[in-house]
Amino acid sequence: MSSLSPSRSLPPAAGAHPGLVVPAPPVAGACPGAPATARPASRLSARPVRLALCLAPVLLAVGWAVANRPVVYEGVRRLVAADPGWLLAGAGFTCLTWVAASCVRQGALPDRLPPGLLLASQFAAGAANHALPAGLGAHAVTLRFLRRRGVPLERATASIGLYSLARSTAKTLVLLVFLAVSPAWRRLGDMVPDGRLLVPLAAVAGGAAAVAGVLLTVVRPLRRPVTGLLRSALADVRAVHSRPCRVLALWGGALAMPLVQAGTLACVGASLGLGLPWEQVVLAHLAAGTAGGAVPAPGGLAVDAALVWTLVTFGAGPAVATATVIGYRVLSDWVPLLPGALVLSALIRAKVL
Repeated sequence: MSSLSPSRSLPPAAGAHPGLVVPAPPVAGACPGAPATARPASRLSARPVRLALCLAPVLLAVGWAVANRPVVYEGVRRLVAADPGWLLAGAGFTCLTWVAASCVRQGALPDRLPPGLLLASQFAAGAANHALPAGLGAHAVTLRFLRRRGVPLERATASIGLYSLARSTAKTLVLLVFLAVSPAWRRLGDMVPDGRLLVPLAAVAGGAAAVAGVLLTVVRPLRRPVTGLLRSALADVRAVHSRPCRVLALWGGALAMPLVQAGTLACVGASLGLGLPWEQVVLAHLAAGTAGGAVPAPGGLAVDAALVWTLVTFGAGPAVATATVIGYRVLSDWVPLLPGALVLSALIRAKVL
């Protein structure tokens, strides 16, 4: 009985043609009719949206400048002749804002974060804030940073909520203190909206709260993650406030942040001869930030408009008030924009974000 030779080929399967080449089976999850350029096409379609979001603050600022050309020209002329010593001091206060933000971020989380990378992430988050309103850009960068450090999504989101709550609460407390000790608060009465505007605002806020309550009560898939997030947030709040170092970082940084931001504004005003006491400048910054923060405009444009109006209400000239706000925005946002974007890109390339 002869054995099978290794070079002898096996017979074809039953029903198969000897010369027929059977194609390889399709890869699991692949769609046969889908084009290969579907994902790049989606990326290209999203690029104009991102570009429009980034350019929106610039276009709005340019439109306002064109509509107020004489005031802007006089303000820029004054800003060019400003005292460089006071501007350097304002730049120092701007750097302290990132330190204060890093302290609040660390204080809102029980886990220990690397201080250098945390400070770099907050510096990069400032560049992201120009594309999204209401601080969403900074929150998105911080959320990505925390996830990269191994923090679960619920706890990272809860820390961002605690950060926002601590900042708003501390800013309100500082504002109340300055309203109590400064006699200039009487001039802010003209800036308070009348009852005809407060009624629809209260109706909108109440309606939004009612809709959110109904959705959380009726929609079970929505209620489960929200209750889990609240449970995680309460657990982290208890853990944070049981450690004195976290309490100091959280509330000390939250109280210091509006003061150092107002310090930048006061230094710019001193370099231009604004002519207002520093406590009035701080009060103007706190009041304008509270009023303008309710309008989610990117780039802080609503805050800038309210700030100019507040400084003029306190007795400053329109031109020097405009120059002060322009100089404040240049020092706090536009000068750090390019370095912040470069740091953001470097953190992304290093897989820190």
